[in-house]
Amino acid sequence: MIAVIMAGGSGTRFWPQSRMAKPKQFLEVMGEKSMIRLTMDRLIEELPVEKIFVVTAESQVALVKKHLPELPAKNVIIEPFGMNTAPCIALSYAYIKRFASLTETMIILPADHLITKVDAFLENINKSQELARASFLVTFGIIPTYPATGYGYIQAGEAANDFSFQVAQFKEKPNYETAQEFLKSGNFFWNSGMFAWTIGAIEEAYQKYLPEVTKVLDLIEAEWNSKGEKADIAKIYAQMPKIPVDIGIMEKAEKRAVIPVDLGWSDVGSWRALADISEADKDGNTIPEESFVVDSQGNYIRSKKFVALIGVEDLVLVETDDAILLAKKERTEDVKKVVEYLKTNNENLL
Repeated sequence: MIAVIMAGGSGTRFWPQSRMAKPKQFLEVMGEKSMIRLTMDRLIEELPVEKIFVVTAESQVALVKKHLPELPAKNVIIEPFGMNTAPCIALSYAYIKRFASLTETMIILPADHLITKVDAFLENINKSQELARASFLVTFGIIPTYPATGYGYIQAGEAANDFSFQVAQFKEKPNYETAQEFLKSGNFFWNSGMFAWTIGAIEEAYQKYLPEVTKVLDLIEAEWNSKGEKADIAKIYAQMPKIPVDIGIMEKAEKRAVIPVDLGWSDVGSWRALADISEADKDGNTIPEESFVVDSQGNYIRSKKFVALIGVEDLVLVETDDAILLAKKERTEDVKKVVEYLKTNNENLL
């Protein structure tokens, strides 16, 4: 089994802490280890480091080496720039098949997700090999605990085996009423963005459903053959379509399976999501030790300074040396608007 950690994202929803020079996956948002370090630590309990690959943006290679010093240099797959998950995964399997058998199972994992139930995680990625060897494209569906509107969903169909189901369909992020119906039905799961398949099966799927991607891969492989795996492929890679693997492959494929899992999982996709899983006091406040609170509930404060809260509720405050974010919890997704503003008005804060 081979694992691929996708670590090229920019993490804009964690501004002002996440910056171009240090995206979310390299932040210590939960405890004293970065998200990518936690992801690696889970995997090395089961896999030798030689079987773990990281695909990342060229601009982040130095950060990967800093956070994962034990990772062999050849196990860093360099994506010239972000092009969404379908091109990222295609580049990864094309690179890895140069060193591995097409029958080997490949696990795809984001670098910046929280998983607290590590034993369950390892058990399920091992179980996925049975399905992968039967030519299924496998996804891991998180058993929902509330009617979430921030996740896509996977509807389970008939049983594939005793621990998984065939995928009936993928559903985009629903409104609250639809999410409630999904929860009641019992056969809808959150789309975790984690996958498993053999290298041969995913290559065949791309050839069938995204032939325009495989044409670009042919050009990249020719460049690697003539100049080595560290060749400059930026101009070629720019021809890739910017689409997610869910839309490009998983929604079209015929042989798909979902494994329902309870992993203590969160994609930690926003400051609100982090607030929801962080330790809080009896009033629901997550605050620095040096603080003073009066009649305030449900606030998330990330600051190294003394903080006084008086009569406020459900706020997020994040302070860095050069910026402060103050938002209602329910509006933290709009941090991306700040990032868009700064792209044209103050790039020094990106």
